[in-house]
Amino acid sequence: MKTAQTIYQEGSHRWVVIARDPSKPNCVIDTNEYLVSREGDNLLTDPGGSEIFPAVFAALSTIVDPMSIRYLFASHQDPDIISSLGLWLECNPEIRCYVSRLWSSFIPHFGGDENSLVAIPDEGMGMPLGSGQIEYVPAHFLHSSGNFHLYDPDARILFSGDVGAALLPPEEDELFVRDFDKHIRHAEGFHRRWMGSTEAKLDWCERASRMKIDMLCPQHGSIYQGDDVMRFINWFAELPVGLSTFRHRR
Repeated sequence: MKTAQTIYQEGSHRWVVIARDPSKPNCVIDTNEYLVSREGDNLLTDPGGSEIFPAVFAALSTIVDPMSIRYLFASHQDPDIISSLGLWLECNPEIRCYVSRLWSSFIPHFGGDENSLVAIPDEGMGMPLGSGQIEYVPAHFLHSSGNFHLYDPDARILFSGDVGAALLPPEEDELFVRDFDKHIRHAEGFHRRWMGSTEAKLDWCERASRMKIDMLCPQHGSIYQGDDVMRFINWFAELPVGLSTFRHRR
């Protein structure tokens, strides 16, 4: 069963990660969902696939009424990101899902319509959450052609979707990165194959290096914090990615 753990709290402003489900089928990739709360406004990032919806819902129920979630954010269109949308809308037809404009006519195959989906323009946008604001940050071609991350400037947390993801063996599946050099070996193959553009990668690294980030929270694997955030950005900037790498490896 997935568990919920608070990773940031300042008054009513809170980040909670829903992670680590040892009871899930082995054929289903493990995912991290993040609940962002502020003054009663609740947003859930990449809420996951329909297969794990009961586990996510149950874990959320230990900390908040899932019916109080007003917003979903889908970093891109993959089924492990947002195929649970129809189930969320059955629970709360008023919920709104923010997603790249590119996928606003594709994601309704999972559920929803033009009223439940809010299209994010390519350049990104800000959105009020309680008394603060979050930012939808462009991350196109990393790895989806229409891809966004979510930045909370007050908490100094960047939800980075598949950027930073690592496919960890069970014996190293910690919530936070403890040994960067050991951890990053499990991220290398994923990033080489799934990040399609060197230009997009370097653009993201340059922008991320100027942001104030205390925690970089990917959708798979462990959370980077403190100095490991910049270590990851520098590592990613130097990593060969995309089609040329794939051709070379063939």
